[in-house]
Amino acid sequence: MEKNESVTSLVSAFGRLYHSQFDTPKIFDDFIAKELLTENEFSNIKKNMLQGIQFFNKEIAERFKHHPDEILKWITQVQLSPTPLARAAYCESVLLNEIELGVKQYVILGAGLDTFSFRYPELTSSLNIFEVDHPITQKSKKKRIADAQLEILNNLHFVPMDFTKEFSNAAFAKAGFKQEKTFFSLLGVTYYLTKSEIKVMIKNLFDQMPLGSSIVFDYADENLFHESGLSNRVKNTVAMAAVGGEPMKSCFSYDEMESLLEDVGLLIYEHLTPLEIDDRYFRNREDYLSAFETIHYIHAVKK
Repeated sequence: MEKNESVTSLVSAFGRLYHSQFDTPKIFDDFIAKELLTENEFSNIKKNMLQGIQFFNKEIAERFKHHPDEILKWITQVQLSPTPLARAAYCESVLLNEIELGVKQYVILGAGLDTFSFRYPELTSSLNIFEVDHPITQKSKKKRIADAQLEILNNLHFVPMDFTKEFSNAAFAKAGFKQEKTFFSLLGVTYYLTKSEIKVMIKNLFDQMPLGSSIVFDYADENLFHESGLSNRVKNTVAMAAVGGEPMKSCFSYDEMESLLEDVGLLIYEHLTPLEIDDRYFRNREDYLSAFETIHYIHAVKK
């Protein structure tokens, strides 16, 4: 792990890798994630998760104290994986439909260790993919790609930028970005920004975009700082973010979010509540996986 590299991106990749290897049925199968994490990193994250079980749930810690694999399964499926898995599945299902409707560019904001381009090589000639993230994160990712001997296809472009602080059209243009119908994903980001920062960022993204361009993102509802959730997982998430130096800053009612998007020229095309997410992605499971109680997904379109 590089100094200052995003721990969030590593842990998210760990969750996707764990799900791909051990969970059935699959919600989102990131079969490339294993190529970007070293065995040592996987082992260290696993070790840290197991050591943290007392924080997450003392009852589970005691019940499975002689069964570390069950403890890891519980932490991963209850606390770590539900939101990253389901939001990725939702986002990519929307994207694939948008490609059928003429989208030519896909911008992944906060890409981390995203693997979309490697999982869909058949889109090389029809979709340009722009990964936007902090320069340190991208430097590390490129090294991981090289170490894994994965080929960076011609349609994958890296845009080094801390887009949450300063947006640069010039950086996009340098990477070959065009003012044509585009799909954006903004996953796992809004929680850590203020409402005004989110509004400015989305406005900057869509200012020069043609009609029909759209975005998928997740956000926390107005219960974020009051809801405990299953086994205190919502409260745990908020606490861990604060301890990790990336405190959660914003949550919205549906009306607030609708108003913010209208102010920047976007209309909500689809909105999934926690109950709807649970029904769509977690129905009839026999393990611990279920939708987080405070997280919503939105697909919004420039009209």
